[in-house]
Amino acid sequence: MKVGLVLPQAPEDGAGGTWAEIAALARQAEAGGIDSLWVCDHFFNLPDDGPQVGYHEAWTLLSALAAVTDRVELGTLVLATSFRPAGLLAKMAVTADDVAGGRLILGLGCGWHEPEYRAFGYPFDHRVGRFEEALQILIPLIRGERVTFEGPWNRVEDAVLLPPPRRPSMAILIAAKGERMLRLTAGHADAWQTAWFGLPDERYAERHDHLLAACDAEGRDPATLELTVGVDVSDAEDGPHLALDAQAIADGLAAWASQGIGHLQIGMPMTTPATVDVVLEGIRRFRG
Repeated sequence: MKVGLVLPQAPEDGAGGTWAEIAALARQAEAGGIDSLWVCDHFFNLPDDGPQVGYHEAWTLLSALAAVTDRVELGTLVLATSFRPAGLLAKMAVTADDVAGGRLILGLGCGWHEPEYRAFGYPFDHRVGRFEEALQILIPLIRGERVTFEGPWNRVEDAVLLPPPRRPSMAILIAAKGERMLRLTAGHADAWQTAWFGLPDERYAERHDHLLAACDAEGRDPATLELTVGVDVSDAEDGPHLALDAQAIADGLAAWASQGIGHLQIGMPMTTPATVDVVLEGIRRFRG
């Protein structure tokens, strides 16, 4: 099982989100044996009971990370396809993958945080329908095909990516839990992502059962779809998470590996050199 780390992107919350801190954490994690590094795609988070927190932009960070790392895979967890035209998103993905030397995992989703949409003028309606249209443009483009498409929300005519993609086999990961999104995952993705958890539980089992039903409906062999999961690591007293303790992390990773997870992404509320060291030690213990 591969294990990745979600990097911080919010400088003002004290969690290590300046570019200098992000780059240092990326190098630390890569040197310590992490398999992948991940960024999320948000303008900001506006919780019901807390202050507004802003994030550095995902693609800009990912491209910079591609230039300052050598080995780790780099992923988006996950890009909201509604924030960028599908053709532009495809162009950005293959460019970033070229900078990274073929290390990109293209994680996609339909978006969910309505305040961002209102603030920056993006439509929030028909998000899954818009997502489905985006896939019909984006995926063939990154596979090196020419695309003509017209739908209610998207239109391209004889679009092609030049220079052509260096790696038409770039992995597509989709985060999904609703029926329509799971059907799109089964129909188009290389990997399925669900989050956020501590140990495997009934909530995960239910989501996995729904994924299997979607694969059956789409005629997809579920063995050909990689399972990935986001896991919280925290020293909080409540909520589903793994304790910020090397042995607890090792045991948690073993529990998820027993569920057939192929790639696990660790997220932490405070990502610092000290907490990354604990995670890396947990990974080493898991791997024996």
